[in-house]
Amino acid sequence: MKLSGLTVGIPREIMPREARVAALPETVRNLGKEGARVLVEQGAGAGCDAADAEYLQAGAELCAEAAELYGRADIILKVKEPRFSSRHGRHEIELMRPGQILIAFLHPAAPDNHAMVRMLRDRGITALTLDGIPRISRAQSMDALTSMSTVAGYKSVLMAANLMKSFMPLMGTAVGVIPPAQALVVGAGVAGLQAIATARRLGAVVTASDIRPQALDQAASLGAKPLPTDVPPEEALGAGGYARALPERWLSHEREVLRPAVQAADMVILSALVPGQVAPLLVDEAAVAAMRPGSVIVDIAIDQGGNCACTAHDDTVTHHGVTIIGIKNIPGQMARSATWMFVRNLQHFLFYLAADGKLPLDASDDIVASTLVTRDGKILHAGTLAAMATAENEVRA
Repeated sequence: MKLSGLTVGIPREIMPREARVAALPETVRNLGKEGARVLVEQGAGAGCDAADAEYLQAGAELCAEAAELYGRADIILKVKEPRFSSRHGRHEIELMRPGQILIAFLHPAAPDNHAMVRMLRDRGITALTLDGIPRISRAQSMDALTSMSTVAGYKSVLMAANLMKSFMPLMGTAVGVIPPAQALVVGAGVAGLQAIATARRLGAVVTASDIRPQALDQAASLGAKPLPTDVPPEEALGAGGYARALPERWLSHEREVLRPAVQAADMVILSALVPGQVAPLLVDEAAVAAMRPGSVIVDIAIDQGGNCACTAHDDTVTHHGVTIIGIKNIPGQMARSATWMFVRNLQHFLFYLAADGKLPLDASDDIVASTLVTRDGKILHAGTLAAMATAENEVRA
């Protein structure tokens, strides 16, 4: 059996507003069938309506305290990156022991997470990040980033609409016609396409921008007006159809192309990402200042640093009369649907990694190589190392 003799721990998430969990009773059963002992912290599934009694019936052992779970588990499965626990007065990483394996969304290249990555390294934790799973055919069932991007794109539009002070659709009234909202979606990947579809369903006029021509074609097929950036394909396209990190001259060009569209928008959804790297800065403070007061920006890219210069990490703020949402766990606002997808992705990933009661983690495997962050006291994730080097150079400058 793949997990024979291994103990898998499912702690309760402590990030504010995070209601997802890394295993449901059905996946606990599946882990048990592969030989794993499963520990679940009490109340871990409450946010998505999975009761402790259901975990017990599925074969899990409940732990009253996170410290006990971290102390006994060989593998820790989480949704979001470990952080300081006010309940325990310690960081979650301090509850872990050397040699443990951690699998979660770590977003290790994001500057806010560099200190956490160094803690994982210094603690001797083997950490794998789910946002690094490559978009290839054999990894589709493991691709939690795509699953959560679907949720984030949908929910981001609802969050923006809730904060707007006007209707989304065109409204004909006895005293005149109220025009539809203008929505701009930057980044027409999975999250962006879902945002386009949702905004269109709600009646907004949608403009979409992406540096990849094929992504713009997909946006247009959903009814969005495409906004080309004129970035050459050889600069824009990376492996697997993902966007590449642009040199500064092309980033500056893209910001200028976007500026009039940002200014005209009532709602801006930012979802432009480069796999494993810091998100590109596409909306500067001057662009925000030029927007109409009452407009809303949702920065989905915040987990990897954000696309907007004014975004506050894990917070909602107002700049120049514009509301900017930087909540880091938007999928956690739709815990039931998000968890349903997430636990299946995570189970497939764990079963892929495991063999005969071990996780060999062959670094020559492209799925392992792109997800492995720390191991044997070293940081191995290429995007993280590059981002750390850039941050250090900026400090020296």
